[in-house]
Amino acid sequence: MRMQFKPVFMSVCAVALMIGLGAMMSGCSTNPATGESQFTALMSPQQEASVGAQEHEKVMKQYGGTVSDSALSAYVNRVGQKVAANTERPDVQYKFFVLDTPVVNAFALPGGYVYVTRGILALANSEAELAAVLAHEVGHITGRHTAERYSHGVVTSLGAAVLAAALDSQTAADAANVGSQLYLSSYSRGQESQADDLGIRYLHRAGYDTGAMARFLTSLQMDSALDARLHGKGGNGESFSYFSTHPQTAERVANARNIAMQYAPNEGLTNRDAYMNAINNVIYGDSASQGFVRGTTFWHPDLDMTFTAPDGYSIINNPDSVIVRNPSAGSVAVFDVAANAAGVDPLTFLTTSWMRGEQLANVETLSIGGKPAATGQFSGRIGNQIMTVQLLAVQWSPNRVYRFQMAWPPKADSATVDGMKQLSYSLRSMTKAEKSSIKPLRIKTVTAKSGDTIASLSARMAKTDAFTVERFLTLNGLDGEAKVVAGQAYKIIVE
Repeated sequence: MRMQFKPVFMSVCAVALMIGLGAMMSGCSTNPATGESQFTALMSPQQEASVGAQEHEKVMKQYGGTVSDSALSAYVNRVGQKVAANTERPDVQYKFFVLDTPVVNAFALPGGYVYVTRGILALANSEAELAAVLAHEVGHITGRHTAERYSHGVVTSLGAAVLAAALDSQTAADAANVGSQLYLSSYSRGQESQADDLGIRYLHRAGYDTGAMARFLTSLQMDSALDARLHGKGGNGESFSYFSTHPQTAERVANARNIAMQYAPNEGLTNRDAYMNAINNVIYGDSASQGFVRGTTFWHPDLDMTFTAPDGYSIINNPDSVIVRNPSAGSVAVFDVAANAAGVDPLTFLTTSWMRGEQLANVETLSIGGKPAATGQFSGRIGNQIMTVQLLAVQWSPNRVYRFQMAWPPKADSATVDGMKQLSYSLRSMTKAEKSSIKPLRIKTVTAKSGDTIASLSARMAKTDAFTVERFLTLNGLDGEAKVVAGQAYKIIVE
């Protein structure tokens, strides 16, 4: 049985009363946005602003900063300020940012910090849909959901401590504390639904079509389903949803449609053309500063390197590392870059700096891509499984080392081990021709002509995977029965 902490004000206040936290009862107040009683005593509005400012710096580092397209950033900010102009919290100074990452995500920090990614902008198909995303995140802020989660979690932990003392059981305290941490790690389903409700309210007040929320969530559902197919998880988009801690996307779509009906949907602004103009030529997928994944090859012109994964492996490009994995073989590799401030040789770096004197087996020096390198092996544990771990340090420049950490089960077949060797030996510098030819993919908006079809427009797409037609449909929020409308703008992906 899974412990679940429900965001119900009366139960939390009751806990506070039972454990003698009378002073906290003054924190049980009515939220002006929701009209509901809410326990937020342990994070004041002033603290929210301070927490938001601190966490903003971490977000910038984690996601690699904002896009360099100042016009796009200004456009998103204008839409966001329009949405936030008539909320119930005029004390908040809202700030909107476009993060330079292909990850499909949008989130908010307390204090008015709202973020959308390039990945999520690629899925929206009108200014109203962008406004819906921003309005949902504003709803989390006006609903004070972070403050509520924090205050609930603290009281839950205090209550668990009293319970444990009464039962003389540390297990009870540990179980409750684990539950509260899980609760603090994500919004509850009730909070997500409430943010949808508030977001649609703010859409209406800003003059946008309130049906945009449901339309965007439908595109999100399609994107989740396509990702599921790409990763072999099935095709319904439910179990592999982007909003893994949110209500199921289909449920949210239905709820959003019902809420929108209260505001006469389809009568407000959509501003499709303005949005299509704003995102024309925006980078799709990885940017130059992050490197590019093309099939089973990773290219990074700025780092002057490339490597190719064996067949059957997938490549995941993260801000600070690249992951190469084959779940069926149980093998994985992580590539990253490390500073070599002392300028030591690869063997010294491997044994004294990287492993800091820990024992390695089969240590040897070698050459990778014409660069001096060193490698060694040890037996380690990843999760609950014992794995053979191979380390490789390549001296790419006097003060920079490129590293591979490769792991496979001890009883892996020779093909798996050979695949890891093939991966490491494929690391090399890029040629001038490769550096000039490898460019980021971009969104291009095209106007459909008479006679154009889904097939003809998707045929103009750069091939990013085996689902080109499905990718076109997902990007444009179209189902398989849709028809292309002459004179209307559509998104395609080009090199």
